[in-house]
Amino acid sequence: MNCRFCKAELSDVFVDLINSPASNSYLSQTELNEPEIFYPLKTYVCHNCKLVQIDEYKKSDDIFDKDYAYFSSYSISWLKHAKEYVENITKKLSLTEKSKVTEIASNDGYLLQYFKEKNIPCLGIEPTASTAKVAREKGIEVLEEFFGSELAKIIEKSDLILGNNVLAHVPDINDFVSGLKVALKESGTVTMEFPHLLNIIKENQFDTIYHEHFSYLSFYTVQKIFKHNGLKLYDVEKLSTHGGSLRIYATHEENQNIEIGSNVESMLDEEKAFGLFDKEIYKGFQDKANKVKYDLLNFLLNAKKENKKVVAYGAAAKGNTLLNYSGVKNDLIEFVVDKSPHKQDKYLPASHIPIVSEEKISEIKPEYILILPWNIKDEVIEQLKYVKEWNCKLVVAVPILHID
Repeated sequence: MNCRFCKAELSDVFVDLINSPASNSYLSQTELNEPEIFYPLKTYVCHNCKLVQIDEYKKSDDIFDKDYAYFSSYSISWLKHAKEYVENITKKLSLTEKSKVTEIASNDGYLLQYFKEKNIPCLGIEPTASTAKVAREKGIEVLEEFFGSELAKIIEKSDLILGNNVLAHVPDINDFVSGLKVALKESGTVTMEFPHLLNIIKENQFDTIYHEHFSYLSFYTVQKIFKHNGLKLYDVEKLSTHGGSLRIYATHEENQNIEIGSNVESMLDEEKAFGLFDKEIYKGFQDKANKVKYDLLNFLLNAKKENKKVVAYGAAAKGNTLLNYSGVKNDLIEFVVDKSPHKQDKYLPASHIPIVSEEKISEIKPEYILILPWNIKDEVIEQLKYVKEWNCKLVVAVPILHID
């Protein structure tokens, strides 16, 4: 395997999570009786550019198929995040009804709906038919395609191109970023959000590794990738989303009207101080992942011995990584609750834990609820506060096992 950015040969393993089905490949009851395909879940770090990455074991057009089950609009906190972004970026870039905004991986229109409310022309690029259909029902124009350099040549150039949690999802990252340059107006801005590799290592967020995420990104590496493709990063912000993300701001290298802000150098200094430029920081991650695995299994086995019921909340991709690496099946967790009707009445891949609606919690009154999407745990804790009526305890496994 060679680095998907700089093409250097890869030999340094970051973490090996053995194997797993694609994390969003939820199963119908009929499919439970059929074979499942497991893919290696092994990540490497490039010794040259420090890009952490997984090989493309499952093709992206198979992962993001027409029946893709992840819909962004079912998280209240994520909608709030999207709306705040639209308010702030509209002012920052002085966007008007004469501007053009394009979102890559626009999902169900969770964000572009707020630009539409302002009458700012916008386009969504979204390869999954299920989510694109919902966005169109909101009156948003959607191109049902994967974004890359070829598509960039035929769409209208934009004042703003944005992508939230898409940069990590593309197998050919150079083609993707070169497409951003092609599709951007001379004075335009690109913003991209992605989970910060620094936080993944610092907070032991190994469950963010799954087959949809081809790359795990530092600011240092992203700056290299963008510069290689003719774009300069001129600003960066830290975000609390997804356990700690970055939002980068980029424009054409030729654009002299936008100066590089002080946040860029500060972020590089922070990453250097943490050790992201050095080989040693990447070596201990396997042991951290294993400790989470062992602690979770110990908790679940003890609960089983004590005849205490454990259920889970959130049929999230990260939850599937955690459960499958830990070897958890439906004998240890009775069901998982999810707000999205697109996931309900299906089963998690590999573990075969049934996905149900929230009413089931009150029916069986479990002793424990394991919150799988820890990144929205505050939202979930508020939503589930009624379970304290029967002294139910809420559990989070990452970065360390915590029972509240």
